Amino acid sequence: MTRRSAAQWVTYLLEPKNWIIATVIAVGWRADGVAGLGWGLLAAFFAGVLPTLFITRGIARGRWDDRNVGAKRPRLIVLGFILASVTAGLVLLAALGAPPELTGYFGCMLGSVAVLTAITTVWKISIHCAVAAGSATILTLLFGPALAPAYLLVALTGWSRVALKDHTTAQVIAGSVLGAAAAAITYAVIPRG
Repeated sequence: MTRRSAAQWVTYLLEPKNWIIATVIAVGWRADGVAGLGWGLLAAFFAGVLPTLFITRGIARGRWDDRNVGAKRPRLIVLGFILASVTAGLVLLAALGAPPELTGYFGCMLGSVAVLTAITTVWKISIHCAVAAGSATILTLLFGPALAPAYLLVALTGWSRVALKDHTTAQVIAGSVLGAAAAAITYAVIPRG
């Protein structure tokens, strides 16, 4: 396996949707046990599944080249869709009475996506690293230091993005710092049972 093919596999396996789906399900579980899994799956649909379907459809129609959507204009279109999808998910979760811990996390996720979108208008910050670092941070804060090794996956994600020349080292570091900071703020403000 070449360095490039290894980096492509890492980027694919540790892409944002995988982190997001795992994290919202884990937050749902922590908030309300088995019932929380259902809430987490609903949240995962809006935060991970719908955006992935939108990206896949865009590739099929030739609107963007790949799942990473590297060009600025298409990237902003995808981020706009993600903002709308997460907003719809948040409204539905709140209206249906989802656990406050999950709706709080989802609301903070919406804020993070808005910040990433604003930055993307002027600079290509690494969304892969922002999501990976944010997920690793919130999971470690919620479930304890046993999950701290997840940061090794954040570093691996950063390596893959630079190795593929999709991002600079500065863009990877900035994404990681932003994601971790957003998760720490989220942890400080969301209600916990």
